Amino acid sequence: MPNRRMPERVDDFEQPEQPERRLRGPAFERNHAPIWSVIAPFLRERRGDVLEVGSGPGQHVVAYAGRSPAITWWPSDIDPRHLASIAAWRAHARLANVEPPMRIDLLDAAWDAALPMADPLQAILCINVLHISPWGVTENLLAGAGRRLAPDGRLFVYGPFRRDGAHTAPSNAAFDASLRAQDPAWGVRDIADIAAVADRCGLRIAEIAPMPANNFVLVIGRA
Repeated sequence: MPNRRMPERVDDFEQPEQPERRLRGPAFERNHAPIWSVIAPFLRERRGDVLEVGSGPGQHVVAYAGRSPAITWWPSDIDPRHLASIAAWRAHARLANVEPPMRIDLLDAAWDAALPMADPLQAILCINVLHISPWGVTENLLAGAGRRLAPDGRLFVYGPFRRDGAHTAPSNAAFDASLRAQDPAWGVRDIADIAAVADRCGLRIAEIAPMPANNFVLVIGRA
């Protein structure tokens, strides 16, 4: 199963904008500012490359690129419809620091082997991917981050998570059940399980930032 972006909640659907191929997701309006509040302090005064995996429609990458002109943003996804939408948002934004979207399949353990950046990545951003993909995607993402991040780089992972085996809200428990009903390989991941994989990859969770709607941003750096 590809690491395709799914709605944050079962009633969130991307809406196409005509005549262009841009897609809109209601979740973007709710979460892009809170997520940026965690990323922005890290990127301040930095230059270099940031990779977004599972970029979905492409709204986040153009919003964040507009606020960080010294950073080169590299969006990616596996869904052809999303890749077309990212390209459309990039054309609409006309930002010189957004590269064309790349096709990346996080089910491929060597997903980072063909990345075009010569230098290590300042950061990797992953929004609403892990709970709508097989566990192997989480493992491969962390392994790739361990290989590609700069010594002081960060992996930012946004989404709903369990803590110590328990859901943080009844709505997340219901969401988890709905995901597993769609695909048994999906589900809300436990932060402790992610931390264990990170440790094997030479990484650690440096911060767990609470977000609206019972979500979190996991800030992951080198151990």
